[in-house]
Amino acid sequence: MDGFVTRFNSWLSDPTLERIATSAVSVAAIVLLVRLLQRALASRIEDTDARYRARKAVGLAGYVAAFLAIAVIFSARLGGMTVALGVAGAGIAFALQEVIGSFAGWLALSFSSFYRAGDRVQLGGIKGDVIDIGVLRTTLMELGQWVDGDLYNGRIVRVANSFVFKEPVFNYSADFPFLWDEIQVPVRHGSDPGLARRVIEQAAQEVVGDYVATASAAWRDMVRKYVIEDASVRPTVYLMVTDSWLAFTLRYVVDYRRRRSTKDALFSRILQLMDATGGQVRLASTTMEIVGAPPVRVTLDSARGAEITPG
Repeated sequence: MDGFVTRFNSWLSDPTLERIATSAVSVAAIVLLVRLLQRALASRIEDTDARYRARKAVGLAGYVAAFLAIAVIFSARLGGMTVALGVAGAGIAFALQEVIGSFAGWLALSFSSFYRAGDRVQLGGIKGDVIDIGVLRTTLMELGQWVDGDLYNGRIVRVANSFVFKEPVFNYSADFPFLWDEIQVPVRHGSDPGLARRVIEQAAQEVVGDYVATASAAWRDMVRKYVIEDASVRPTVYLMVTDSWLAFTLRYVVDYRRRRSTKDALFSRILQLMDATGGQVRLASTTMEIVGAPPVRVTLDSARGAEITPG
């Protein structure tokens, strides 16, 4: 029994174990402080974006504080282990290269404009809204797949942050929070093409006309920031004649979150305005229409039977 007590006391007096215990207590205290600060901020900040950023900032400060605390506690012991730590670090770096790449990606995301929480992005064929950017992974609420249009399908996808160094990152909402979109309106041959154009332009002005002013201001900022042409953001109608119909294409800008609902509103308004033309503008389709047939003559012969010939 005395021997066990002696060994136990020697363990307690070991500087390494003492430092490990001190580090554990320090990290636990920092974690507790971070949790308390995050809860306090969550209850006092009403804006969702500001609350998210404050929570992430406190978490990052906690990671830095924990690292500094461990470094200070072990600083005396680490001085004589430089070579061993260098060899071990090289091995760890090779084994954890994907983790290190993800951490580097997180640093790039933190100090650049790839995307931020709330943006709509496409990463490697996965499209969704960024709901969280962690140290190793970005979390997306996925759009599309078996769901038509830019609507949530309910899946949450986590993508490694190292992805930003390997593949293109498509951002739908960074500097210019609008998209150009198009719809095609097939109009029957024989309709009044001028009236058809005015109908589509009127519907566009009523549905998406309010976007022009804000989109123009945002695009001017793009022109000042990047080497890019001063493109038009006004609704524009183009006509192409085909064998089957007059193909009118409406090009317009729309809020990136409202593409599908805007298409629904445009088509609904165009159909209403077409009905009001009294048949001067009619929607076309691929329905086959027989406009006439040649006369047919039937001859009855007792020997040869019935004979059908064109008239």
